[in-house]
Amino acid sequence: MAEKIVLAYSGGLDTTVIIPWLKENYDYDVIAVCVDVGQGDDWAAIKARALKTGASACYVVDARQEYIEEYVWPALKANCKYEDQYLLGTSTARPLIGKILVEYARQEGAVAICHGATGKGNDQIRFELAIKAFAPDLKVIAAWRDDKWNMDSRDAEIKFLEDRGLEVPMKKDQSYSRDENIWHLSHEGLELEKTENEPNYKHMLQNTVCPEEAPEAGEYVKIEFEKGVPVSVNGKKMNGLEIMLELNKIGGRNGVGLVDICENRCVGMKSRGVYETPGGSILYAAHEMMDHLCLDRDTYHFKQQISLRMSELIYDGKWFTPLMDACKAFIDVTQKTCTGWVKLKLYKGSIRGAGSWSKYSLYNESIASFTTGELYNHKDAQGFITLFGLPLKVRALMEQQVGEGQAILESKSFKKRPTE
Repeated sequence: MAEKIVLAYSGGLDTTVIIPWLKENYDYDVIAVCVDVGQGDDWAAIKARALKTGASACYVVDARQEYIEEYVWPALKANCKYEDQYLLGTSTARPLIGKILVEYARQEGAVAICHGATGKGNDQIRFELAIKAFAPDLKVIAAWRDDKWNMDSRDAEIKFLEDRGLEVPMKKDQSYSRDENIWHLSHEGLELEKTENEPNYKHMLQNTVCPEEAPEAGEYVKIEFEKGVPVSVNGKKMNGLEIMLELNKIGGRNGVGLVDICENRCVGMKSRGVYETPGGSILYAAHEMMDHLCLDRDTYHFKQQISLRMSELIYDGKWFTPLMDACKAFIDVTQKTCTGWVKLKLYKGSIRGAGSWSKYSLYNESIASFTTGELYNHKDAQGFITLFGLPLKVRALMEQQVGEGQAILESKSFKKRPTE
């Protein structure tokens, strides 16, 4: 009997090509595994395609709820953004998919796992780090890096299928490289490969309207959180999957969550992508307002540092690492009091705050108000400023004593100002 190989199968162009390619170049029994993280695909048709092109079996796993609760929510609670804009839609899904591939490899007694990620991208790293974390003994075949792979473009892949009379699962004029899940939809390729070009949004977008075409009235949305996790939308309690489906619709029709970024990949090159993250952008804006309300200054500022490092770990595929576990544990502590609600106004691609409340709020009106209250005496600031500025004053006195530096009377830092 032939040895078994588990293939990460999406039904897209790359993996549709890989099944017959594996059959032609390796003596493996191919088992296709589809992981549903919210792509919205016709899984029955995809399963039939896998079997038709040579897979001996095809399994479909509904991992949407698991993805949201165990991968998206930790990133949301940490406010993770890669290079200030990317909300890590692809990055958060790949570790889960890699783990599920290992689970099927173990169940089926497979000796190898195959994926269709290119040798230029990040996904090859994310898949393979997850596999290494759980199954260092399994062989990995990365088709695009394999010596027997002789296709160098999407056009070549299309021709490969056409030459064998197999279905091509895409139109040539829609050959963006896409990744979709319940959190986001990414687009790469075509006009985006030249940074001088404006994205052809009307041709490209699938889940979000162009901001210019969003309703003139805009829309309010209210999100309730419990310990940093969203639990309701507009007063209706929902599970994670229901929340994402609802917010994607709300955000999509208001044109929010579009990002055009030229980012730094793990492999050292820059790539340009357009991301649609309508529901996720709403949640990030709301959650950040909740953090602002409930976290003290030191905790919030340190959380920003952890968030930056955690974003890099997620982007680089290092989800199943001790450092990632430690980061998540810290974030969970910060979220113990992040319970309350946030209201937002969505308008033609923009998101702005429209109020927030928490019983754990550290905002104290008596202190913050311009009206003098009992908890804060304006005169107390004098002694604080004296001590807080003491290092500056000591340095300036030294500079005056030695006749050098910015504090001397003839300082070059001073400019002549008009007197009339």
